[in-house]
Amino acid sequence: MASGNPLLRSSNFEGLAIGGERMTVNGTIGKTAIMLILVCVSAGWTWLRFDAALAVGGKDAAAAAMAAVAPFLMGGLIAGLVLALVSVFAKRFIAITAPLYAIAEGFVVGGISAIFDLSYPGVVVTAVALTFGVMAVMLFLYRSRIIKVTDKLRMGIVAATGGIMLVYVINMVMGFFGSQIGLINSASPLGIGFSLLVVGIAAFNLLIDFDMIERGAASGAPRNMEWYGAFGLTVTLVWLYIEILSLLGKLQRR
Repeated sequence: MASGNPLLRSSNFEGLAIGGERMTVNGTIGKTAIMLILVCVSAGWTWLRFDAALAVGGKDAAAAAMAAVAPFLMGGLIAGLVLALVSVFAKRFIAITAPLYAIAEGFVVGGISAIFDLSYPGVVVTAVALTFGVMAVMLFLYRSRIIKVTDKLRMGIVAATGGIMLVYVINMVMGFFGSQIGLINSASPLGIGFSLLVVGIAAFNLLIDFDMIERGAASGAPRNMEWYGAFGLTVTLVWLYIEILSLLGKLQRR
């Protein structure tokens, strides 16, 4: 069965040579912490550039601030995509590509967060707190087996995640023609409901990610796969954070 997160599918941990040091859950947790720190450091650096441009003041201060972080935001998106592909298809380099991916994602997260905070002061702190709160709750539900990761749950989350990704891809393509799916950015009850649904799907991906990491450790995967598990989990957490940020922005607009 596959994880909802395509980066953490069980097939990625299968067929790996067993020998030497093996993957552990604690080792994956440690590497996840390292990656999240890297995300926060590069995000903070990007945000500081935004604030510095904003502090100059003037009539177009906001536009200047956005222009200051735009290269890092776009560069982070492109670099993150390239590094993600390398991480997936060339796992032997994962110990290098995973931390670099975290830095690239930090540029994106920092730019998006600064822009949201300009429009909705204080929303970023709330989004960060909610993201880690959701992670803690889902970890508790997983460890206590209140919610069991069954085959049906995995398939349901895979299908739901694929559906959401398809909607986003369609919206991106429509954007090239000056249009978009209004539900994604709308602050209407339906738009808020859509964001709640996506946040829920992202949260349930955490459950399946925890299970895949545990399975990888139990199967005797090589030690470097700790970086792969941390990489996949970081992808889910960043996605969850951005979706929560979007939801809070919609609620503020209402």
